[in-house]
Amino acid sequence: MAKLLIVTYPDPILSTRCAEVTRFDAELHQLLDDMYETMIKDGIGLAANQVGQSLRFFIMDVPLEGDNRTGRLEIINPRILARRGEIKYEEGCLSFPGLYENVIRAAEVDLVWQDRSGAEHSATMRGLVAICAQHEFDHLDGITFVDRLSPLKKRIALRDYTRAHRETIDDKQFRAQTKVRRPPQTVSNP
Repeated sequence: MAKLLIVTYPDPILSTRCAEVTRFDAELHQLLDDMYETMIKDGIGLAANQVGQSLRFFIMDVPLEGDNRTGRLEIINPRILARRGEIKYEEGCLSFPGLYENVIRAAEVDLVWQDRSGAEHSATMRGLVAICAQHEFDHLDGITFVDRLSPLKKRIALRDYTRAHRETIDDKQFRAQTKVRRPPQTVSNP
């Protein structure tokens, strides 16, 4: 497995709707494994576009209800069938390092998805599992958690984030303007 570089704001791939996965092959399996390796130290979820792949899938590893174990889930071509209730939770995102904001989400979602072999699954997700699934699902539609904030809160959050990451953002905007898209890069393990 290899660690992948995480795409950060303002890369345009974060605001692009991802395409359906049609091939459930060894390449997809390797990407899922690499994403897990990339995410596990610092996050609980990671969408494919966060590693430069505009495909509709994400991974999660969140505590399971009433259990001290975590549950690794690979969610491919997901559909949210229903949302119920409301919950406010402070969210962060690997594509916005250091930024945390309270976001209102559904407390419970009914989700249908495929696994790495293409088999279909469904589940009702609650609490943190539902929050994470909705956060990552939004990524697949080109929506980030800051897009869920009020216009004023979003403007302030992005202003503060941009100030804190000015040098990195300027470099990324320059690369985006030159329209150079590179395949996901790996980071060698120490």
